[in-house]
Amino acid sequence: MVKRKIGLVGFGHVGQYLYEFITSRDNLEIAFVWNRTRSVLEDAAVPKHLILESLEDFESHTLNRKCDLIIEVAHPSITKTYGMRFLKHADYMIGSPTALADEDVETGLRELATEGAHGLYIPVGALWGAEDIRRLADAGTLHSLCITMTKHPAAFRLSGRLDELNQTAVESQTATVLYDGGIRALCGLAPNNVNTMAAAAVAAHNLGFDKVRGRLIADPAAEGWHIIRVEATGSKLTNGTQLSVVTERRNPAETGAVTGSATYASFASSVLSAHGKGPGFHIC
Repeated sequence: MVKRKIGLVGFGHVGQYLYEFITSRDNLEIAFVWNRTRSVLEDAAVPKHLILESLEDFESHTLNRKCDLIIEVAHPSITKTYGMRFLKHADYMIGSPTALADEDVETGLRELATEGAHGLYIPVGALWGAEDIRRLADAGTLHSLCITMTKHPAAFRLSGRLDELNQTAVESQTATVLYDGGIRALCGLAPNNVNTMAAAAVAAHNLGFDKVRGRLIADPAAEGWHIIRVEATGSKLTNGTQLSVVTERRNPAETGAVTGSATYASFASSVLSAHGKGPGFHIC
């Protein structure tokens, strides 16, 4: 059996889960693991020969241990700095697709993924109906898309005005709308919390980051849950009617957790799907 060799960038909760998943599979193998803090890898007993000291060295490392897929589950800054380099050497799965809200980053990666030898994969994460959204976008019949994410205030990692509003929700113990608008700006304000929205913008490529609407709500009553509501409409028909779809996903989550419990398994499924689709942008 030929094993797919995978480079793992990031060893937080999701990275650790994927490491265990990959090492448990007969058809997958770890090529390297990188984490900003090496001691975390050592504490987890990751074999020394798999630890990549610096991402600057990944090219020389992959010459010795061929890498089929590189997975980022660290921070959107990784894609901005290394995404193009990764994609020149292997398929690349972006676990923090908020990085694509930077137009230059998205344009550069799309061009390379289209013209190069490798594919770029976007995991659906907590997004429900991603494939249906993509099909509507492919047909040019997706008219609007709104993603509403409701979480307990402790689940957010925010700054500036959004953090102030989040504290207001805590103090008042009432649901508070932190943001309502195009998701391009939101990705920069809450890069750790809205990867689901970024994945939706990639799937809804005829609308993109500016026209897909994002609503972020802090609700103290949402303890134990991440609630994601997806509202999509199709183009109006000649008789004035249009397709309308509304879904709500209630993802169990420990209070304060950035990632919902069911999303881990979704990432594992994406790893298995991120294979064999060739060049281009792929939802997985």
